Amino acid sequence: METKLNFDVLLYAKVMNKRTLLSMNTYSSRLVETTVNELARLPGIGRKTALRLTLHLLRQDMAVVDALGNAIIRMRQDIRYCRQCHAISDGDLCEVCANPKRDRSVVCVVEDVRNMMAIENTGQYNGVYHVLGGIISPMEGVGPNDLNIATLLERFKPGEIKEVIMALSTTVEGDTTNFYLFRRLKEYNLLISTIARGIAIGDDLEFTDEITLGRSIINRLPYEGTLGR
Repeated sequence: METKLNFDVLLYAKVMNKRTLLSMNTYSSRLVETTVNELARLPGIGRKTALRLTLHLLRQDMAVVDALGNAIIRMRQDIRYCRQCHAISDGDLCEVCANPKRDRSVVCVVEDVRNMMAIENTGQYNGVYHVLGGIISPMEGVGPNDLNIATLLERFKPGEIKEVIMALSTTVEGDTTNFYLFRRLKEYNLLISTIARGIAIGDDLEFTDEITLGRSIINRLPYEGTLGR
């Protein structure tokens, strides 16, 4: 009796799982299915969320949907990269590099635009930036030549820059990139600093709260003094 009961339970669970899979992957419209599939390709969006977004868009006026679609297409077609710091921009220079009130003697080196935005949101930094476009990661086949390091070194030749802040994530890859940059920058007469370790080891700057990140920028340390700690 107990064996038959266990078999019946397993059979019921199998049938219900099959029904769930069918309900998640069967749509009454190919157009809806295509939209769900495309939205589900975005990071952090599963099929359930993609379906919810699709159905939400169906309930909106055409003007709203057209505005969203046109904004995405225009962004992808017209977006440019700042010729000085490599941040995303609408023109030849980004808003930070084009702002005459920014302190051009201090350059904050970040991994990507998300980290740049995170630091900007703290309101504690008034210098300029340099976006590397990634970090050194041998496991993923990313080396120094794959990053915007050559253009970073070119910015020091006029002698206007006095300090470089290395604001990279406190991961093994981030620390490796910091050390590589330190070795390359030693020949210049610069103050090389790194953000204070109020940020936990292994954390990404993107997910650090603004107060902690702001204090880490203000209380930055000379990089050479952090070696061997």
